[in-house]
Amino acid sequence: MCVATYSTWVFNRNKVVDWIMLRPLLLSSMPTALAGGLVVLGEHIYKTLTGFVLLLAGAVMIVRHGRTAERGCETPLWGTLSIGAVVGLVSGLTGVGGGAFLAPTLIALNWASPKQTAALSPPFILANSALGFVGVLFTGQFPASAFGLYAIAVLAGAAAGTVIGLKWMSQTTVRFILVAVLLIAGIQLVRA
Repeated sequence: MCVATYSTWVFNRNKVVDWIMLRPLLLSSMPTALAGGLVVLGEHIYKTLTGFVLLLAGAVMIVRHGRTAERGCETPLWGTLSIGAVVGLVSGLTGVGGGAFLAPTLIALNWASPKQTAALSPPFILANSALGFVGVLFTGQFPASAFGLYAIAVLAGAAAGTVIGLKWMSQTTVRFILVAVLLIAGIQLVRA
């Protein structure tokens, strides 16, 4: 939530967030993220599910590698509502903010370029993470005691990554880094 808050602020300040496209995604994802956060998964099921979904997202990005241009087609309302609901639920279940699932989906469907998706993801992650976190708190789960230190570390990374992504990274580089992160994280979780 720390990273998403900072990145949302920066992207919004630079006027790169497509709030019109984001609204239906948020409308349908927020209730399902809360519902997913209320479900407590066993550790093995959690790691396997999260790892599988991350690997699937990375695979979709690899298979659809030619989609690096600007958005090629309009986003149908029913599509964004459906995608938002599913991604919100998976986000709440896994505790992953949803951007890792949203980004490959939007790019694979040619609804957004990698850079557009990078600007849509932080506010999507922020909203879904906040509601998923509320669900988790209702189930009696609480963050680690070192939460403050983690927050500071990720905020520093977010500041550097957001500036680099906005100013110096090409669409292809953003896509490559996203695929690498998805695959590495997915493999680590499935192997755990």
